[in-house]
Amino acid sequence: MKTKGLRYLPDGGAEIISLDVDEPGPGQVQIEGTHCGICSWDIQTFKTGSEGPFPAPPGHEGIGCVRKLGPGVSGVDIGQRIAGGGFAGLRNVRAGNLIQIPDSDLADEHWIVEPVACVVTGVDTCNLKPADRIALVGCGYMGLMILQVLLHSYADQVIALDVDDARLDLARKLGAEEAYNTADPDFGGIKEDLKARDLDIVIDTSGAQGGFDVSSEIVKRGGLLNLFGWIKGNEAKFNPSIFHTRGLTIVNSSPSGKLRDTFPAAIRLLEKGIVDLRPLVTHITSLDEYPDFMSKLTKGEIEGYVKGVVSLP
Repeated sequence: MKTKGLRYLPDGGAEIISLDVDEPGPGQVQIEGTHCGICSWDIQTFKTGSEGPFPAPPGHEGIGCVRKLGPGVSGVDIGQRIAGGGFAGLRNVRAGNLIQIPDSDLADEHWIVEPVACVVTGVDTCNLKPADRIALVGCGYMGLMILQVLLHSYADQVIALDVDDARLDLARKLGAEEAYNTADPDFGGIKEDLKARDLDIVIDTSGAQGGFDVSSEIVKRGGLLNLFGWIKGNEAKFNPSIFHTRGLTIVNSSPSGKLRDTFPAAIRLLEKGIVDLRPLVTHITSLDEYPDFMSKLTKGEIEGYVKGVVSLP
């Protein structure tokens, strides 16, 4: 049978393609994709092309439901919601690899589990202690999810920083008592105040050199800098004297650095509403509209964007 999929092009952009999908084989189930989140990695690949450095697969934040069972499959129900997959409408997977989602009134676009699993790794690697003081540099989609988790922790202070006032306003609406724009002309005084507070942990979700620089400056002596965001490219710079003389510890909380199976914890966070995607998913587009939507997004023509989700056929 035929289904729609997507392919990133070598020089940038994307096109809709047709894919052949067989009937599910022994031990397999067939999943119908319903939605898939748009990751910053997708945005980068759309801009640089499939032959650029570190190209993304066509979607990896999928959710769908079981449509067919292959021979010998038991313990799986038709219609069961599943986390995983990309931009393809149909796919066959091993039944033993399914990540099942519990019954919920949340719409599929608010059950994008994979990035929440990344958040679990980000918080796990912080080694949080009671009454820690934490700054979060970057209030994009990932940063705002981390903020939600931190606000449910036993941190003494959680301070949000970004260069976008609209995202800082959203951080305040989610519960941040302090939120500051690092591009503000008066930020120099605020930065000195933050440095004086002895911030135990700074989590940099910005994925930008400027965010990394601010993070390095405000974390306390002997503090922990959690490099969550990916500065995409082949190089970044840091001042080794700052790291040496101030005794900083830097940890990498990319998915490859996970400390446990993160999907069960991510599902529990969504199920309990500790991580709530409803205020964060700002745009939904169809798969057919995806190339045009991404073209506008990468040109800065989409207003108020925090998180996009693709509705699959």
